[in-house]
Amino acid sequence: MKKIYFYDSSKKSKVEFISLKKDIVKIYVCGPTVYDNSHLGHARSAIAFDLLHRVLKANGYEVFMAKNFTDIDDKIIKKMNESGKSLEEITSFYINAYKNDMNSLNILPNSFEPKATANLEAMKEMIENLLSKDIAYKTLDSVYFDVSKDKFYGSLSHQASDENSLARVEINKEKRNSSDFALWKFEKADDVSFASNFGKGRPGWHIECSAMIDKHLAYKDESYQIDIHCGGADLLFPHHENEASQTRCASGQNLAKYWLHNGFVNINGEKMSKSLGNSFFLKDVLKSYSGEVVRFYLLSTSYRANINFNEEDLIASKKRLDKLYRVKKRVYGISGSKVDEKFKSDILEALNDDLNTSLALSIIDEFINNSNENLDKNPKDKNLKQEIVSNLEFIENILGFGGSDAYSYFQFGIDEKTKEKIENLISQRNEAKKDKDFAKADSIRDELNSMDISIMDTASGVVWEYR
Repeated sequence: MKKIYFYDSSKKSKVEFISLKKDIVKIYVCGPTVYDNSHLGHARSAIAFDLLHRVLKANGYEVFMAKNFTDIDDKIIKKMNESGKSLEEITSFYINAYKNDMNSLNILPNSFEPKATANLEAMKEMIENLLSKDIAYKTLDSVYFDVSKDKFYGSLSHQASDENSLARVEINKEKRNSSDFALWKFEKADDVSFASNFGKGRPGWHIECSAMIDKHLAYKDESYQIDIHCGGADLLFPHHENEASQTRCASGQNLAKYWLHNGFVNINGEKMSKSLGNSFFLKDVLKSYSGEVVRFYLLSTSYRANINFNEEDLIASKKRLDKLYRVKKRVYGISGSKVDEKFKSDILEALNDDLNTSLALSIIDEFINNSNENLDKNPKDKNLKQEIVSNLEFIENILGFGGSDAYSYFQFGIDEKTKEKIENLISQRNEAKKDKDFAKADSIRDELNSMDISIMDTASGVVWEYR
């Protein structure tokens, strides 16, 4: 098995990955709060850690991947009060919308997708554990975690407090320490609440991930509960710091052996967020560009770097991906044989080095150029074509793009009514050719050309694309 290296956010350096158990990897990714449609930031995180999932599988690991849905939160409650809809109506709608978006991006299925509201008992048990140790304490408004009781608090992010955040909120005089955070928020007006032994209320944000990892994924016989914890760079502090502290104090175990964080998606140089009003909903981008193009674009930059989103770069990425599909058209209808081992090894070596997609994509660019040159020289070489097909299939498996039909890929953006018209014209042309009415057949081809539709007669029939 090849060596794999990741940049560990806690150690602030690249380290060799060694799983807790042989040939098994357990990963937890912080998922969305489901009160609105997913945006490009969600897409960035999903694609980055889907790549991690694929790379580990390609290296022979069995991967257990969990991503949660936060389905109880201030923003969800606000939406309930504004819309008159129930919590279930709102969260189910946005969970389904998120899953549809993820399918468009070709994200592999997760092993577990726990919802916060389905894991309340696990959260209550962890809070009761912390209360019994006097690591958690009750005030009039909440149950808080006492950060001073954890001597390792701050060791993950190397940050012990969020001074900017603390400056924005009113100081709660009942809190033991200004950095203490809520594990359970007691019931108030226009709120959603649940019964518990320590008071009716609802969980804080940080407790859900610790409790769900402990319930669904955790090794109980290791010093770490899971192998890898992932999320956006903005979650390192305080969210992941608080998670790590809760788990350490409740179980005596460290939460994760490795911590991986993806960079932000910026628009006009600002971190994308709804509060800034510059959030690009993924569903809107997908109206103009296929999920495959969005995926390729977001993979073109290192997962740890910030991306300044702009349509010019998105268009450039599409043109780069187009070249792969033009090679795929040249081997259309051919079955694969065996992947080129050097090509496979070079791609894996790049991705095993902290998911180096820039290097991997440059290797693919070289493969595309070489494939075109070799096909020009040997247009009837079946073995060559079979190897190219196998290499393309490997690209699809490990990077998650290139798997569409070579002609359907170039049909994106054509509505169903226009597609029906194109298919009818092609049928009429076929009939004209059968009747040896070549003037009519040529006339129909000209009409299709005027619609920016190119057609090609192949052994499998007529195929077309939108130019």
